[in-house]
Amino acid sequence: MIDDYLMRIGKLIRDARQHRGWTQAQLAEALATSQSAVNRIERGNQNISLEMIARIGEALDSEIVSLGYSGPMHLRVVGGRRLSGAIDVKTSKNACVALLCASLLNSGRTVLRRVARIEEVYRILEVLGSIGVRTRWINDGADLEIVPPDELDLDGIDADAARRTRSIIMFLGPLLHRVDHFRIPYAGGCDLGTRTVQPHMSALRHFGLEVTATEGTYHSVVNRSVRPVRPIVLTERGDTVTENALLAAARHDGTTVIRNASSNYMVQDLCFFLEQLGVRVEGVGTTTLTVHGVPHIDRDVDYYPSEDPVEAMSLLAAAVVTESELTVRRVPVEFLEIELAVLEEMGLDHDRGAEYRADNGRTRLVDLTVRPSKLEAPIDKIHPMPFPGINIDNVPFFAAIAASAQGKTLIHDWVYDNRAIYLTDLNRLGGRLQLLDPHRVLVEGPTRWRAAEMMCPPALRPAVVVLLAMMAAEGTSVLRNVYVINRGYEDLAERLNSVGARIDIFRDI
Repeated sequence: MIDDYLMRIGKLIRDARQHRGWTQAQLAEALATSQSAVNRIERGNQNISLEMIARIGEALDSEIVSLGYSGPMHLRVVGGRRLSGAIDVKTSKNACVALLCASLLNSGRTVLRRVARIEEVYRILEVLGSIGVRTRWINDGADLEIVPPDELDLDGIDADAARRTRSIIMFLGPLLHRVDHFRIPYAGGCDLGTRTVQPHMSALRHFGLEVTATEGTYHSVVNRSVRPVRPIVLTERGDTVTENALLAAARHDGTTVIRNASSNYMVQDLCFFLEQLGVRVEGVGTTTLTVHGVPHIDRDVDYYPSEDPVEAMSLLAAAVVTESELTVRRVPVEFLEIELAVLEEMGLDHDRGAEYRADNGRTRLVDLTVRPSKLEAPIDKIHPMPFPGINIDNVPFFAAIAASAQGKTLIHDWVYDNRAIYLTDLNRLGGRLQLLDPHRVLVEGPTRWRAAEMMCPPALRPAVVVLLAMMAAEGTSVLRNVYVINRGYEDLAERLNSVGARIDIFRDI
């Protein structure tokens, strides 16, 4: 019973700290204690006095006991409302987590601008903090500063935080340059079925990394005599696989050629960042990358991650499903051109503004205005492909869009084992979706959405799709335990409310 209370109090303290935008190290400094002590408190592994609770509450400007959050976050959605006005796209979730991992390559100070304040980022920051990396939010919490120690404390890694994010797999590439042997926990993240990490291991083996997986941990040993002697051909054109290979090649003293590389948005952002670190990358935007590595990197760098095309697609889908006129600003159009072409064929009425550059100076942005449209089901099936095809993460949004169109649409989500199954949750809201097999769903529209109360699917994009359908449904819906949405979206409910939605956040008492 005592252990349960300690864990609950620890969670309240962690939530209050994150709400303040502090790291464990910053809270430890305010309390004149160690970061490891704060880590133990938040994990419920240390007895804590009322005096200490009061000190923590004062430091965080939060009355932990009376005002602390006591349970999972839920959303109450009053649907049937039209959206209007304009909304900006935030910086890319997947780019930000890759850049946080890439900061381990640099011995100097890294500043990332306008980093998304999302749970996925918080988990990586907790892992970085637990191994000795100093991170802090600066400029009123808009930007993130990262300063690594001379030596990493890999024995102190926060296993709980690491297991809650699949991005931990991208620690392999940077760490193999810093230590000869290390351990990291298994990758976690969304529940999307079995996803092999073998392509990562095959790519990193060229740099001398050998990994043995036992008891929930990757045991890694680096053989410094092994170097790439020929082009590395990735067995999967995956985003994180390509990023891991890039991170390994960045500090390899020589030239590395990576073939069958992903050219997706987060990979391009990582390449632009590596160039800031002094690493020359040829072929950005293609499937062959040539990396001229730098064995030691010690630079103070300042980088702006680009906007998130998947969030842009989410906002466009919100406008379509709610039959609204909405302007979505700062859309990285290069990574949505196929999606927009399909939507145009379906009958989407929209305007596209003139192109301009993102703050990284490279990514092309536009402002898009979407208007209520009479959509027809596409003739061909909707299925993902590596860039420049339909983005894997954008496929679920076509389920909600297809449900708003006249006719039947086949969606083939061949990448993940389970995700298509979660799309059938839309049937609880009045959808007509038939699961043909674990990867294919037949969607029939148009749909008369109806309100419902339900648990949030355990996968990020299907969870947002359910939220969008609730926004279109007349009446009041409840979506319970939305942690998975907070993994990938910053203040999504509040931002949708700013353009006319009515979504209330609440927690169980």
